Amino acid sequence: MNKLYLTLVLTVEAVVIVLLSFVAPRLLVLLLVPIPPLTLVTALLLRHLMSNPVYGARWLSPEVIVKSQERESPAETPQELSRRIIERAEEIHRTLLESPSEIQIEMCTLGYRACVNDMITLTHLVNEELPSAGPIKRLKLRAACRRATESLSAAKEAMPPGALRSAHHQERQ
Repeated sequence: MNKLYLTLVLTVEAVVIVLLSFVAPRLLVLLLVPIPPLTLVTALLLRHLMSNPVYGARWLSPEVIVKSQERESPAETPQELSRRIIERAEEIHRTLLESPSEIQIEMCTLGYRACVNDMITLTHLVNEELPSAGPIKRLKLRAACRRATESLSAAKEAMPPGALRSAHHQERQ
């Protein structure tokens, strides 16, 4: 939009100078000829200054930062959530297969519980989208849910016996 305004201003200035060349004395026209290039230079300098982060920092406030963070975090799709669950579950599975320490087992247990919570969220998201989804979208949603479930099952199978119960028991104490 700014380019359009700049083009309009430069065009009007050029037309005024051409029209004045027919009516006004030659000296006045020569004095007005540098105006369009000066307008262009001024616009470029303003654009450079406005895009400078130092200039933008003057207008920052906590409210602006919070609003920008809210806008930047788009709604999570079931496919993204499924991919995240799969990545974490595979990492848990890989860690548990490498003869982990007791702390690593506890961390994997906590990670597994977070994956289970995300799986519940994923199920809710899929159930919300299924009624309005077309046939291909339904297949994709079900596949995302199935892949996440399978990777979560593999992570659970790699857990040492009693790891989930002992973590649950420690949480209650």
